[in-house]
Amino acid sequence: MARSRRRGGRVAVADKVTRGDLEASFAGLQSGIKSKVESKKNTIITAVSVGAIVLMILVFVLGKRSGKRKTTLVEIRRV
Repeated sequence: MARSRRRGGRVAVADKVTRGDLEASFAGLQSGIKSKVESKKNTIITAVSVGAIVLMILVFVLGKRSGKRKTTLVEIRRV
């Protein structure tokens, strides 16, 4: 990395920034972001799965209830 020196509140760069310095900085930044995304991905997948299961149960219960109200009872008698 390029070394810097403070002079009266200002930062003076002693060396030029090289390609290796930039690559190292971006690699560090990328690894930090990847770990955050991985931890969030598991949380989101879990939340979506639970939401889908709750939605399926709700649709099933409402459909079953609706089906009971619309069912016609036919009584057959032998004469």
